[in-house]
Amino acid sequence: MNKEKYIEDLQEIRTLMDRSTKFISLSGWAGVFAGLVALISASCAYYLLGSSGVTISNYTEIGERSFELKLLCLGLITLFVAIVGGIYFTMQKSKKQQKPVWDKQTKRVVTDLSIPLITGGILSVILLLRGYLGIIAPLTLVFYGMALLNVSHYTRKEVKQLAITEIVLGLLAAVMVGYGLVFWAIGFGVAHIIYGVKMELNAKS
Repeated sequence: MNKEKYIEDLQEIRTLMDRSTKFISLSGWAGVFAGLVALISASCAYYLLGSSGVTISNYTEIGERSFELKLLCLGLITLFVAIVGGIYFTMQKSKKQQKPVWDKQTKRVVTDLSIPLITGGILSVILLLRGYLGIIAPLTLVFYGMALLNVSHYTRKEVKQLAITEIVLGLLAAVMVGYGLVFWAIGFGVAHIIYGVKMELNAKS
């Protein structure tokens, strides 16, 4: 009996420590939502490629400014919708946990996540507008993976797994440049959905 109570006390202490040091309000459904948005965005990008008379193997040679601006607008819309969805699902989970949405852990995650994301985003826009379309997919995947890895120490363990997945996909996309859009869809779409569902299942177990 004493042993069982001791184990329960240890589990309670560990839970309290996690709540005070880790960002545990991250919702897996936010990842699923972001993944679905990314897949829709990738489909739209593929349509734009097709309507421009470009094949998946030679899209790296595009130099049309109008096409680049369309992709830029599509990327910004995708990012905005994914962020709004992430905020919504995180707020819902915080309410269920009866925790403030904006606390010390949230500030730390947002800060450490934003620095590599903003850096990678600005670099991607510069290269896109200069016509280097072929390296945008690997660049965004790698920078996103590094951003996730940057915050993985004080959030859910699935985040680190997703980070490594994104980095590997980014490196593969750099090798197979003509298939960057496919790797982008897998990384930002399929991987988000898989790890989002996994995160929710682990949270309930």
